[in-house]
Amino acid sequence: MSSDAVILVGHGAVPRDCPRDLVTRLKALEGRRRATGGPMSDEEAALDARIRRWPRGPATDPYQAGLEALAEALRPLLGAASLVVAYNEFCAPTLDEAAEALIAAGAGRIAVVPSMLTPGGVHSEIEIPEAIAHLCARHPDVAIRYAWPFQLDAVARLLAEQVARCSTS
Repeated sequence: MSSDAVILVGHGAVPRDCPRDLVTRLKALEGRRRATGGPMSDEEAALDARIRRWPRGPATDPYQAGLEALAEALRPLLGAASLVVAYNEFCAPTLDEAAEALIAAGAGRIAVVPSMLTPGGVHSEIEIPEAIAHLCARHPDVAIRYAWPFQLDAVARLLAEQVARCSTS
């Protein structure tokens, strides 16, 4: 029997105590790869893994702590569906890693939901759909759907509610 699952995907951030030269080198290698259309080099893969696996906590990675808090607030609203968090860059797990773990645990339907609210971003419009396409090709028996783009009127209502909340405090 297959189960439902949700992957909440966030951007990811570099931990505050991670040496900046590692990130600078990673981004240079990434830029070169994208410009040439070649595969990820061993050096780029090693740097990416090192930064993604860097030890973290709320003080060194408040973005991760914030996305995890959002996941905790979302979890009870999803009924029986499993929820995991994934990141586009700088943090683990990747979308691919999160999906593979859910599939190994028996997920038959996965909704991928980004924390990016508006259209126009590379992560939400290019990278996440590409990752989902690769997952679908590897797992044709699993229904993997992208719960994006969001309805902008719903996003606008959410933001208006926040403005109203801060106006009354």
